[in-house]
Amino acid sequence: MPMRRSRLLQFSVFIVWLAAACSVWAQQTPGYELKVLTDRPDALYHANDPVTFDMTLLRENQPVAQGQVEYIISNDGEETLDQGSLPVTGESLAVTGRLDKPGFLRCQATYTGEDGKKYLSTAGAGVDPLDIRPSLPVPDDFDAFWSEKKKELAAVPMNPVLTPVDSSSADIECFDLQLDCLGGAPVSGYYMRPKAAQPKSLPALLSVHGAGVRSSNKPARYAELGMLALDINAHGIPNGKPAEFYQGLAKGELANYRHQGRESRETYYFLGMYLRLIRAMEFLMAQPQWDGKELIVIGSSQGGGQSLVAAGLNPRVTALAANVPAMCEHTGRVNGWPRLVPRDEQGNPDPQILEAARYFDAMNFAARTQADAVVTVGFIDNTCRPTSVYAAYNNLRGPKRIVNEPLMKHESRPSFTQAADELIRKHIQKAKP
Repeated sequence: MPMRRSRLLQFSVFIVWLAAACSVWAQQTPGYELKVLTDRPDALYHANDPVTFDMTLLRENQPVAQGQVEYIISNDGEETLDQGSLPVTGESLAVTGRLDKPGFLRCQATYTGEDGKKYLSTAGAGVDPLDIRPSLPVPDDFDAFWSEKKKELAAVPMNPVLTPVDSSSADIECFDLQLDCLGGAPVSGYYMRPKAAQPKSLPALLSVHGAGVRSSNKPARYAELGMLALDINAHGIPNGKPAEFYQGLAKGELANYRHQGRESRETYYFLGMYLRLIRAMEFLMAQPQWDGKELIVIGSSQGGGQSLVAAGLNPRVTALAANVPAMCEHTGRVNGWPRLVPRDEQGNPDPQILEAARYFDAMNFAARTQADAVVTVGFIDNTCRPTSVYAAYNNLRGPKRIVNEPLMKHESRPSFTQAADELIRKHIQKAKP
């Protein structure tokens, strides 16, 4: 028995030593750093320009001199234009690609280290992006279709229900807002306004959500700027519930909502979402405190797409801010989230879904607004690809500015917050008598 205990103790000591040794080994063998950059800082080129992608591979800040870097050059992640491998020699590596039409080139590089892990890096280049055009024009009956939907909605009383909730500010009041709507769900949001605001004294702002299933947020920062501020969730669901409530919806009835009913413009899920945008703006414009002049919409991703849609649906929208907007260029080969139109093995789109998709494409709504707009785009965004974002941006008819982020994926950066805040403050100033 004592011998067994001794062996057990020796084994335990060995295990502890092995764990410590592995920890030290892991600390002494850090991963690799692979970077791909374009040879121009702004990553902007003209058609047929050579676009050089420079690659560097480091380990512990020292050049690596063994192995291979595999690369793929594509048309914005859609079609492979070139691929190959380069020997790692300790020097910087470079590959060159070209695009003979407006669009985006993307270079993805991969290195497999001694640790067996794959290290990836991606760079994107815009090729005459301001000349990117939509894959299909706006449908001939686009305006008629949405005019009819507005008439149907107008026949439904708004019936606003405002329930006071905590605003965490003595100067701001906050309400849970519910509005009757068409499309299977009400408008559901948080509405905030400065207390004792005078009639016709305040601009209004609508904040809309990215993809997912969640509660509305309290738009306190906009109310504190002196605005009527409304944040609505994307699905017309109750606010302020436990996380499990929203998780259940996401796994249940709202699972894959982005493709529900896409076979027809009358049944597609986003019809209800867009009708809720109309109703939410109607509510803001009906408030006695609204100045009757400034109406702003802001959002990211799905919310960015909704911002474009809201402005196209309501000519009274004066400004919009859209970060990496989704729902753009449904009908193109290079399209953005939610990849609405399926294609067969030969690349042919489903004709029925393609036709329905045209009535929900944010780029078509962009062509219907004169609002002052700021848009941000990530050149290596694989969710809302830059080709699709520019297709919508180029359709905008009013004053506009796009913020290019060559090294940005699908995210929000301070550049968007700064650009959006500048836009909002400008329109707040315009609203002052």
